[in-house]
Amino acid sequence: MTQVIPADGGLQTPVDLDALAASAGIAAEHVIPYGRDVAKIDLRALDPDDQANDGASGAHYVVVTAITPTPFGEGKTTTAIGLAQGLTRLGERAVLTLRQSAMGPTFGIKGGAGGSGRARILPAERMNLHLTGDFHTITAAHNLLSAMIDNHLHHGNDLDIDERTITWPRVLDVNDRALRHIVTGLGAKIDGVTRQASFDITPASELMVIMSLATDLADLRDRLGRIVIGRNRSGEWISAEDLKAAGAMCAVLRDALEPNLLRTGEGTPVLVHTGPFGNIATGCSSVIADRVAAAGTRSGGYVLTEAGFGADMGLERFVDLKCAVSGMHPHVAVVVVTVRALKVHSGRYRIVSGKDLPEEMLRESAEDVHAGAANLLKHLDIVRGFGITPVVAVNVFPTDHDSEIEAVERIARDAGARVAVCHPVTEGGEGCLDLASAVVEACQEGYDAASTRTVYETEDDLRTKIAKVAALYGADGVDYTSATSRLLDDYERGGFGNLPVIVAKTPLSLSAEPGLKGTPTRWRLPVREVRLAAGAGYVCAICGGLSTMPGLPSHPAAERIDVDVATGEIVGLR
Repeated sequence: MTQVIPADGGLQTPVDLDALAASAGIAAEHVIPYGRDVAKIDLRALDPDDQANDGASGAHYVVVTAITPTPFGEGKTTTAIGLAQGLTRLGERAVLTLRQSAMGPTFGIKGGAGGSGRARILPAERMNLHLTGDFHTITAAHNLLSAMIDNHLHHGNDLDIDERTITWPRVLDVNDRALRHIVTGLGAKIDGVTRQASFDITPASELMVIMSLATDLADLRDRLGRIVIGRNRSGEWISAEDLKAAGAMCAVLRDALEPNLLRTGEGTPVLVHTGPFGNIATGCSSVIADRVAAAGTRSGGYVLTEAGFGADMGLERFVDLKCAVSGMHPHVAVVVVTVRALKVHSGRYRIVSGKDLPEEMLRESAEDVHAGAANLLKHLDIVRGFGITPVVAVNVFPTDHDSEIEAVERIARDAGARVAVCHPVTEGGEGCLDLASAVVEACQEGYDAASTRTVYETEDDLRTKIAKVAALYGADGVDYTSATSRLLDDYERGGFGNLPVIVAKTPLSLSAEPGLKGTPTRWRLPVREVRLAAGAGYVCAICGGLSTMPGLPSHPAAERIDVDVATGEIVGLR
């Protein structure tokens, strides 16, 4: 029996970590306690036999995605947590795998990423701040390579690195726009070589994606060695292995490769591991966490995971990158939709992050819902295009009206999808029983892994891959700058043409323009920059004005976070 933890507590509640692990099918010998309420899971929990073929070992594999979100998010993580609790209430064994929250957004506008209300990850403070220090470890390993690059330049540059081609930044898990463009090595000659450089936020680090995709320690070591940091003056690619940095980086990262065991407010086990951003990276939790969950639920249980943002971005990368590595294929995709998002996609309202919703948008209007329905229908088409069965989850907010909720249900049913109304925030697992039943029903239909389809083929060249992803979004074509075209040619000649691609764009529209709502037509995808992530194993095409180092708003969440010195409790953390 899964132990039940109060949704409003957790830090002071004694947790039997062995019992929590057992509810996920993980033996006590693989549990490494990290304090009194969190554990790491030894990689020996992975059964080598499960890493063949589909990798799911009889478990039902369910991915939670969404329609195109508003700046506030539509409660995808909260719905995933509620679904996991709902399945547990139905007597099913369920394990949820999620990304770790990044501290940059936690202190900015978005807040933490551990759910809300009665659908939360506990302990919330650990989830949203340091957890077991994995993000700090990734930051340290990333910046170790940065330091070794500059040290190599300072001590004579034996590899003849062309400083102008260095693409490896430094990283920090803080939103800090002032670090987007910097100059290093100022001062005396002994202070290093003066050059232009930059900072990204830690979730945008290639190391974060490498950690999320690595299948074991050996794979991690190989991927670290393949990282490309720039070229020499003869045009040859320079790797972390060339700099003799990969071994030390692997030593720093070794323990962070183990996933973290937490629980929901109702005691359902959760594996939290890695946290690549969903707009500029893969946006998925780790392959290892999913495999550990699958090993423990092999006899018909449920492995639930989440893909970043909407089905256009998150689900595409989940299938084309993560599933290609893990060998696990999703049986069902839960598509989270909200009344407010459909109203925004009607094109009649404009909402701004950090500000209240327009008062007129809160008035009852099923007509607005129908006007924005095309966005939901597009995402259902995307899900089915991958050969995956969709289940629509209507995440209800207090401002929703019954007629509007009923309109969403009709739209989904008329499109041939199962649909369930859910209340994860106010009712937890109880409010997600209908959704859990719909997911069980969809999974029981049976599934053929061979039916899963990717957007492009490995043999396609890089431009063809990018064009096919752009077509999935609805673009009429792709436009490249002359610099990006030259780099794509260089990548092809350098032997990287077989890599998959990530198209990094705004998550707030199917297009590359955040202001274009609904299902935009007659637009082209503008690729302004391409980056090679040879260690992670992909080429990233950055579109529009996307930044890899966010900034803080005028009144960041950090202003409201404090510590109650009488109790030691953190307050104001969302």
